[in-house]
Amino acid sequence: MSSLAFSHVQEAADYLRNHIGSAPQISLTLGSGLGSLADQLEDAITIPYSEIPHFPLSTAPGHAGAMVVGNLSGKRVLCYKGRVHFYEGYSMEQVIFPVRVSHALGARTFIITNACGGLREDWNAGDLMVQRDFINFTGTNPLIGPNENAWGERFTGMFDPYFEEYRQLAKTVAREQNLELRDGVYLGVSGPTYATRADLKAYRMWGADTIGMSTVPEVMAARHLGARVLGISTVTDLAIPEQPHHTTEQEVIAVAAASSEKFKKLLKEVVLRMDLADSVGEHL
Repeated sequence: MSSLAFSHVQEAADYLRNHIGSAPQISLTLGSGLGSLADQLEDAITIPYSEIPHFPLSTAPGHAGAMVVGNLSGKRVLCYKGRVHFYEGYSMEQVIFPVRVSHALGARTFIITNACGGLREDWNAGDLMVQRDFINFTGTNPLIGPNENAWGERFTGMFDPYFEEYRQLAKTVAREQNLELRDGVYLGVSGPTYATRADLKAYRMWGADTIGMSTVPEVMAARHLGARVLGISTVTDLAIPEQPHHTTEQEVIAVAAASSEKFKKLLKEVVLRMDLADSVGEHL
């Protein structure tokens, strides 16, 4: 299985090299309702996922399903305008396929974003959060199966999944922009159902600050590849078990869109100030 997956990644990367020009330094995955940042890339090239060999297609609301490659804040960025999820019926290998393609093209820095539910009553819908750590409660692991040594070691450490210098940079930029940037633990579930009240109470006891249906597999795959990862979440609703109302997918997308301006302002400045000296290297 891993040899087939490796060849599929290489075929997708070979196709894209003929269409995108210079290699990307940063791979940016945009979550539900956050795709408008891709519209700000300069000299952009847009390629629908349907045109890329072996590429999984987005079916979730708020996910456009297109790759946009261009320049953002002086960096060459490959932007996924929408992702695929385990709950859509894709295998974990397909969910992390875009991560591996970005790496094959040369990206060594990954910014992975999402819309998520907040588990803390002192937070607000519309808050942004820099991810400090994650809890994998998806019920599986994207690296199960034969290991492809060209991608990474069999057993990948996850003590520090997020690159601390990037986390601190995001905090610094947020302070300069007078933006309250939360710092917390993201818990990943498989979905597609929202959590029960008992689930939410348990997740809070485990130390989770937010909950969502993405990101964790992609972060694990990027770390397996040895990449540096920054995770930014938009808290689109408060998933508080004591409250009478649970959000809907339309409300999630609406809040993400309403928060997009501060999200874009933060991300553009972070990208501008990222040190990517070691980002593009030997795998080009």
